[in-house]
Amino acid sequence: MAAERHVPVGHWVELPVAIEVTRGIRVESRHRVALVVADAAGEVRLAVGDPDVRVFPRSAVKPIQAIPLVESGAADAFDLDQAELALACASHGGEAGHVETVTAWLKRLGLDADDLACGAHLPSHQPTAAAMQGRGEAPTRAHNNCSGKHTGMLTTAVHLVEPTRGYELPDHPVQQRVRAVLESMAGETMPPPPGVDGCGIPAWTVSLLGLARMAARFADPADLAPSRRAAVHRLAAAMRAEPWYVAGTGRLCTTLMQAAPDVLVKTGAEGVYWAALPALGLGLGLKVEDGNPRAAGPALIAALDALDALDDAALEALEGFVEPTLRNHAGDEVGEVRVVAGWPLDS
Repeated sequence: MAAERHVPVGHWVELPVAIEVTRGIRVESRHRVALVVADAAGEVRLAVGDPDVRVFPRSAVKPIQAIPLVESGAADAFDLDQAELALACASHGGEAGHVETVTAWLKRLGLDADDLACGAHLPSHQPTAAAMQGRGEAPTRAHNNCSGKHTGMLTTAVHLVEPTRGYELPDHPVQQRVRAVLESMAGETMPPPPGVDGCGIPAWTVSLLGLARMAARFADPADLAPSRRAAVHRLAAAMRAEPWYVAGTGRLCTTLMQAAPDVLVKTGAEGVYWAALPALGLGLGLKVEDGNPRAAGPALIAALDALDALDDAALEALEGFVEPTLRNHAGDEVGEVRVVAGWPLDS
């Protein structure tokens, strides 16, 4: 394992434009994207921008945050299946199967949705949200896209006989374990104080290189301690077997992992993506500088294509995410979101 790095703030150097948004024949908006691809030793294989710039990875690191769930023995103690482990890594859409699985899992812990610290919001899966609103049904905390991650955290607390109240706070043993795993996998210190994520847990910053290294060690855990290596293999297998539970219907993470099972991918808020590429032994960290998520998906696919991580069948399955069509309220096509030619290899 590479020595821990104490990473400086880094700089948002002038990035090339990666994504253009058109309206008719003209470009209306442009987005700049930073990208780092690294191996498990921390060697940079591709970089657009400063690898040391620090970002909030947010939900992109949920697969890393789930490692203590397996490593502690909690997953075995509560006989978690692959769907539940995938939900621990998920930003799910709040569809019925997501919520029902989380609710049943909480019941096995002797808990319910009110024990989740993540708060409630309507499902991001719009048909599900519309149906709930039509019935006058209010969302519970189990509908929160982070409810699987939070249930996993509660599982470790229950297994290790720790307080379940306050498990989301930085000084709780649950979050201390998560921080230690994040730092170990990134190979760098995450300086305090953290921000607060949308779901209430600490939001630590990491360099883009650290984010890529986390993904690379997830892709190739050979040099990790046996217990951590086993945990990574188990979580990776769950994401691969149950990609619908990682995101949901019509979502890029799910569609990509269904089309390319050897690519493990997770989105984060504000235009972040994390991808582990086991066949290549590489990891990828990506951040849209202005945080607009519409640029992140096309940029991710372009980067994976440049790395030869996607075959023709996968690219065909992802066609709707490569250059999303913009439509007006009448449904007419009025523009597109497109990758600038040559990005990222010519950047």
